Amino acid sequence: TTGLESCIIGGGQWRKVQGYINPFWLVLAASLAAALYAAFCLQESVEQRKPAKLLTLSHYRAVYRLYTAPEHPSSRRKLALYSLAFFLLVTVHFGTKDLFVLYELGSPLCWAAELIGYGSAATYLAYLSSLGGLRLLQLCLGDTWVAEIGLISNISGLVVISLATTTPQMFTGYGILFLSMAATPVIRSKLSKLVSETEQGALFASVACVEGLCSLVATGVFNSLYPASLHFMRGFPFLFGAVILLIPAAVIG
Repeated sequence: TTGLESCIIGGGQWRKVQGYINPFWLVLAASLAAALYAAFCLQESVEQRKPAKLLTLSHYRAVYRLYTAPEHPSSRRKLALYSLAFFLLVTVHFGTKDLFVLYELGSPLCWAAELIGYGSAATYLAYLSSLGGLRLLQLCLGDTWVAEIGLISNISGLVVISLATTTPQMFTGYGILFLSMAATPVIRSKLSKLVSETEQGALFASVACVEGLCSLVATGVFNSLYPASLHFMRGFPFLFGAVILLIPAAVIG
């Protein structure tokens, strides 16, 4: 995350001086270096390969049984509710993140490449601040309260951003989002505690499927909502996301 923030901040200045071509050459060179390092320098961690079928439905059945097993109906109900909360939270995160640059480029903000770089860095800074805040809050609060505080930070920041008309207001919204990512690991932890050790793999697969679905839904909903709401409120998608996050807050609470 630190390296990503440095690239984003420096990238804005670089694009301002030399345009877009040279920064993309750097991205290509870094990607090739990473690929070559992984191919020739990293050692294989799996010493003995186990035989596995190429086409099998066992993995899908394991995920299905995860939510339908009748042994612990209350745990399965909580599992479904927490999965719904995770789906809504990650969908809002993906959807709003895709719109920040468009929102900053338009009127009345009209940011240049330099300010967009700073704004993107502030967005990724929330990952670091949420990690530190999560550790500190867990020293004196339970997981439920930590998740609620993270959701409050997320909702408040999105509301401020939706109403922002000046650069200071926009950065104030970014500042309020400093704990916005704290709720996601807490929900993952709660999900993990609801299943047995033998079901952890199926749970991880289920969470990965939910994340993929979140990306698909977020792109379709928020990217369609933004142009449709320009004529009455440019920041409406962020306000819409804040309202949606009230559902995970109610589920966790």
